[in-house]
Amino acid sequence: MLTVEQARVFYTGEDAVHDFEHVLRVYHTAMKLGKAEGADLEILEAAALLHDSRGAEPGGAGRAEHHLASAIFAGEVLKNEGWPEDRISAVQHAIRAHRYRGKEDSPQSIEARVLFDADKLDVIGAIGAARTIAYSVLAGEPMYEHPSEQFLKTGKEMPGERHSSYHEYLFKLRKVKDRLFTDSARHMAEQRHNAMTDFFEQLAAEYEGNA
Repeated sequence: MLTVEQARVFYTGEDAVHDFEHVLRVYHTAMKLGKAEGADLEILEAAALLHDSRGAEPGGAGRAEHHLASAIFAGEVLKNEGWPEDRISAVQHAIRAHRYRGKEDSPQSIEARVLFDADKLDVIGAIGAARTIAYSVLAGEPMYEHPSEQFLKTGKEMPGERHSSYHEYLFKLRKVKDRLFTDSARHMAEQRHNAMTDFFEQLAAEYEGNA
């Protein structure tokens, strides 16, 4: 069985939003959800610990392809650990399917659905709001910019419009709870969703001078 300490060495990148602290939160949430949903905990544990193992490191695959690169890397790690091919494939599917904007795989197994949900729970709530702002800062984008009518209707910015953390809340975060697969995750998401919504709406009100 892959351990937390074994996995820690794979996370040496400089992306503070997708660092090992994020991985540990996803891991602990996944194990909690997995027990409630009857998942194979060994497969789920390996998938959670390796789901962001490639992409954030300097010169890595980048966020758009990190789920694919991480799945390949997970296969190498688990093969060296002596895992059978069918269980390696199950871990790889869960990793490939965990990305919100991914198009290659949709989560089919219970382990893949639990990992998807655990990863998405970390982008909402208080931690999700903090991570979104941190990601905007790292990308050189503002915390808040007034969204254009075009963005509100289509999700596409006008020329010169910046994708602030508030834009990301409108475009993705407020929709996350409706994308979750498991009953356990949907229950956990309610409070986080409400706290996040209150924060971003207060942020907008203060920036606009309405609070």
